[in-house]
Amino acid sequence: MSTQAHKVLITDTLAEQGRAVLEAATQIHTDYRPGLKAEEIREIIGGYDALIVRSGTRATADIIEAGTRLKVIGRAGIGVDNIDVEAASKRGIVVMNTPGGNNVTTAEQTITLLLAMARNIPQAHVSLRSGKWERNKFTGVEVCGKTLGIIGVGNIGSVVADRAQGLKMKVIAYDPYLTADAAARGGIELTPLDDLYARADFISVHTPLTPETRGLVGAAAFAKMKKGVRIVNCARGGIVDEIALAEAIRSGRVAGAALDVFVEEPPPKDHPLLTLDGVVATPHLGASTDEAQINVAVAIAEQVVDFLSRGEVRAAVNFPNLSAERLAVLRPFLVLAEKVGALQAQIVPGAPLEVDIDGSGDVADHDMKALTASVLKGLFAAVMESGVNHVNAPFIARDRGIRVVESRSSVPSDFLNSITVRVKRSGETTTVAGAVFGKKTLRIVRINKFYMEAVPEGYILILNNRDVPGVVGAVGTLLGAHGINIAGIELGRDESGQAISFFHVDEPVSQAVLGELRRLPAITSAQLVAL
Repeated sequence: MSTQAHKVLITDTLAEQGRAVLEAATQIHTDYRPGLKAEEIREIIGGYDALIVRSGTRATADIIEAGTRLKVIGRAGIGVDNIDVEAASKRGIVVMNTPGGNNVTTAEQTITLLLAMARNIPQAHVSLRSGKWERNKFTGVEVCGKTLGIIGVGNIGSVVADRAQGLKMKVIAYDPYLTADAAARGGIELTPLDDLYARADFISVHTPLTPETRGLVGAAAFAKMKKGVRIVNCARGGIVDEIALAEAIRSGRVAGAALDVFVEEPPPKDHPLLTLDGVVATPHLGASTDEAQINVAVAIAEQVVDFLSRGEVRAAVNFPNLSAERLAVLRPFLVLAEKVGALQAQIVPGAPLEVDIDGSGDVADHDMKALTASVLKGLFAAVMESGVNHVNAPFIARDRGIRVVESRSSVPSDFLNSITVRVKRSGETTTVAGAVFGKKTLRIVRINKFYMEAVPEGYILILNNRDVPGVVGAVGTLLGAHGINIAGIELGRDESGQAISFFHVDEPVSQAVLGELRRLPAITSAQLVAL
């Protein structure tokens, strides 16, 4: 690293304990300017080596592009929804977060909202403050002996399960990446999603927001739930369909809801959920405790100092722990490995039993641990709540009883520099391979028996179809009728008359459109993935 002072810009409030770490570091100059507007950040970011944010600043692609000196973006917290990680990765900028810093805090917020909803605490408080004494109006329900259904048992969901068991609740859960044995060790009964809907008295969501989970808890889900269920969402706005939830509360299917997150934050004043008596809502307070804010502030300050001073990468969401020199060589392989893992997670559901990772060509000359961490990060991040990174992904695999096998060969296979990932699930094995062409051109080159050269980026419709004329035209016509633009197409086929098609689209495709695609005569399956 250069002896010239590194400049760090902080654009959101950060606990003074974290700022003290930065101020005490040699060769680092810190500007603390919370509240800057986006255009103000764009004007000055070119003079800084590091940017530290919380949730208030949106580090968009144009801000990142203007940061010509940027080497690292630090997020004091877990979620990086407000950072364009893809844009940062393309610029070689490391994005770090603070996994674990607010797991307990967010889990406690979940339990707090659950209890407040069950006993009508906020409504009763407002009533009493207005001079009323309405004991009969605010009769609640006990949680002891009730069944809590948790969707996603990751870093936060597992803490919620533990706390709920302390309240003598029975915990059932749906998590396609958790084995029954691992769940049982935590006192959790693993169950199919529809079974969870039918049995749970309370349902709490703890998954990431992805194309697959957007609207996951919607009208169809509410119809499967027992009457009088109560919903909690402290994960991400959009996982629960807010309009469908409001209607389910009005109809009496859902007795109440407790929400800390919304699709639009802050939500509009006339938001339908904010007009219903059975709804308890807070302004995204999941990580808002003194302890959590100090923990994440100190953690991100120390990580940024170590990176700027020594090139050390810790708790990065887009790169593993590597020296700066080694990172420059391995970067394209690591990006490819993560995309192959993410594709594996999305094309076939279910808990992996074994993940086999094979590196061929130049990548085989390096330690496989970084490559493996990237594959696992992509594999888990697509289905778990935020907080998965290159640091903790191998531990998640170990804790969930997933066997990880590494192999490498300096002799090229079908492609000069390739990564092949085989995921074994109960009853089947799925193979996905990617290759690096030249220095940084990435392609998906194989899915099971099909070979192709597909760009692993953006929203992709993956169709399995019979290899007959007219498929591309029929799909294009259907998508065009729904105003969906096709950005690119790649095809692969085999000798048996089967084919696979990749349609790159500019925006997510709804479940309704996917249903229409599946009904086309030659289509055998259709799904949307995000890479």
